[in-house]
Amino acid sequence: MNLTDEAKSFYYSVYSVVSQIPYGSATSYGHIAYLVGKPKNSRQVGSAMKNYFMILPALLASGNAEDNDAGFQNIMDIPWWRVVGSSGKISPRSDSNGEILQQQRLVEEGTLQQGTIVDLDEFGWFPDEVDID
Repeated sequence: MNLTDEAKSFYYSVYSVVSQIPYGSATSYGHIAYLVGKPKNSRQVGSAMKNYFMILPALLASGNAEDNDAGFQNIMDIPWWRVVGSSGKISPRSDSNGEILQQQRLVEEGTLQQGTIVDLDEFGWFPDEVDID
């Protein structure tokens, strides 16, 4: 996968922010977009999360994230399941296994009580800013 410098910067920023979402919390695609300075790009954040199994290895292989302080060096370090839609709903996927896995992980962390909607008033993580290295 060939990534432009702009794409690398965006993806690195998104994954850096997502890696900071605390255990037992969740946030929205839109808030991630806001935190990375691209408030109108929530769909691109969604795409970054949907495709991170392909994007992250390419990003790490490019050398841009080798010395990162975000703490992720492999795919499993990114808590992707903590990112949901603005209503708190788990986003549908073409592969229902991803939805089921996200639901299971949110239940394990106590942020999902029933169904597919996280109560963002109770479990939401919405800082005004974060460090993006």
